[in-house]
Amino acid sequence: MAGYTESDTERLYREPPKRGALRDARAERRSPFARDRARVLHCAALRRLAGKTQVVGPGEDDVPRTRLTHSLEVAQIGRGIGEELGCDPDVVDTAGLAHDIGHPPFGHNGERALDEAATACGGFEGNAQTLRILTRLEPKVLGPDGRGYGLNLTRACLDAVAKYPWPRTGAVPKYGVYAEDLEVFGWLRRGAPEGRRCLEAQIMDWADDVAYSVHDVEDGVLAGRISLRALADPGERVVIAGLAAENFSTEPVEALTGAARELVALPAVAELAARDHDGSFAAQVALKRLTSELVGRFASAAVTGTRNRYGDGPLRRYDADLVVVPQVAAEVAVLKAMALRYVMRDPRRLAAQREQRELLAELVAVVLERAPDALDPLFQPAWLAAASDAERLRVVVDQVALLTDAQAVGWHAALTGAVSAAREPSYPTA
Repeated sequence: MAGYTESDTERLYREPPKRGALRDARAERRSPFARDRARVLHCAALRRLAGKTQVVGPGEDDVPRTRLTHSLEVAQIGRGIGEELGCDPDVVDTAGLAHDIGHPPFGHNGERALDEAATACGGFEGNAQTLRILTRLEPKVLGPDGRGYGLNLTRACLDAVAKYPWPRTGAVPKYGVYAEDLEVFGWLRRGAPEGRRCLEAQIMDWADDVAYSVHDVEDGVLAGRISLRALADPGERVVIAGLAAENFSTEPVEALTGAARELVALPAVAELAARDHDGSFAAQVALKRLTSELVGRFASAAVTGTRNRYGDGPLRRYDADLVVVPQVAAEVAVLKAMALRYVMRDPRRLAAQREQRELLAELVAVVLERAPDALDPLFQPAWLAAASDAERLRVVVDQVALLTDAQAVGWHAALTGAVSAAREPSYPTA
């Protein structure tokens, strides 16, 4: 914890000491940040991510990536970058594990549906929901006044999870806190520059981009939906670069086209671009070599760029901003654009997503109509204590957001009597 202050390790609620240890047990040597990591690792909200969509839905493929496996990968990548730069690795690791626990059923598609359903109570955003779970909803710490403190993480770890450290505004679509959670947000941001992310949060965000870009393409190749031959085709390169410029990068199309050429020139990429993935042992080894080399390339680029600007001393919190080599940032944008073109925009997927949004809208409506009986016991006290329709709607949205993909389908069927096909479509694997 060298370099971190007493304020960084402070918790919103000062917890009493544990009373279950043996009489002669040695004093615990874990740091507050290591305890935070353990709290996230063992919490139910993290486990639920195993049943929530990453790119393909749980159960769609033999070994799909889910929100949980994605979070584990983000934590590992971020931890390595953080250690190289001098951050406490447990802070970055905790941020990687926790960054997606606010995601609802069906991933970003479900996020869109719940945002529309929650208009009357201020909307829905996965990152704001993450803060709400960490500081209020997850049943771990209860104050003497009956107030829930969630996991009651340290200030530094909560700040490291804050990818968008500002409330909702009309100009910026992404945000990290609902109006009703501004008090705890003000506490965790005490002393932080307004609107600026700490270095650990920036590392987590880059690790998220790296994991998303590389692993989603890997999954697309394994499922037969992405061929790296596209990077070797001049016409396809331009289309991919255009999508990258439109959705993931401020670089011009020409620069992104050049990044695509650089990618396909890398030996590990060129090997797979020269032939289709046939599912053989050799092909799978080649694909794993590609993902390993790309993750290493992208992670080291962040370390190199940051060290070139700030020198070799330990960096943490607000000592520095993460600097990513522009060439590598463009390469990541190109890979994300490939997943968008060949996976996200598949017509079958888009049709299934429409059904998912309709299911969640109907589910919110029917739970709202039948609450509090339709709510889990965990949420019934909040419903009964709510003083307005907006507050009651927020409780229902909290309940629905908690569900896994399968639970959302099951609840919808049980409460409406309708059988839904709102799952990800099945695709043949390579």
